[in-house]
Amino acid sequence: MIDVNREAELRRAVEALYFGYRAFTALPDAILAEYDLGRAHHRVLYFVQRERGISIGELTAVLAVTKQAVNRPIRDLEALGMLTIEADETDRRVRRLATTPRGAELEARLTGVQAELLADVFDGAGERAEAGWRAVIGRLAGM
Repeated sequence: MIDVNREAELRRAVEALYFGYRAFTALPDAILAEYDLGRAHHRVLYFVQRERGISIGELTAVLAVTKQAVNRPIRDLEALGMLTIEADETDRRVRRLATTPRGAELEARLTGVQAELLADVFDGAGERAEAGWRAVIGRLAGM
């Protein structure tokens, strides 16, 4: 139950999160549109680049989605030459993902603009504000 005395400030927090996320995704969305791709493609590229050789099953666990949900972004990225899919050496049923140089370049561009935005915001807000933000967003993300 929401404390009625905090409802207005909590609503402002919801709005800040919404508008902050919109700002965080605006530049990557514009870059993705150049390739007719969306945010799901960015998430796949990000986590495959972060953990080269991740299996499709591991990726679905990280993203908390079904295999059906990642199938299209994976296939789209493979068709664009940004991702490779290979059978695991020890268990051929397991499919491992890796970015190609083209996929790694796009991921770096996408994540780079987001990292620059965060760096600017953190620099402007100060170290204590950044630490507070990390604590809040970490709890929200269950980290």
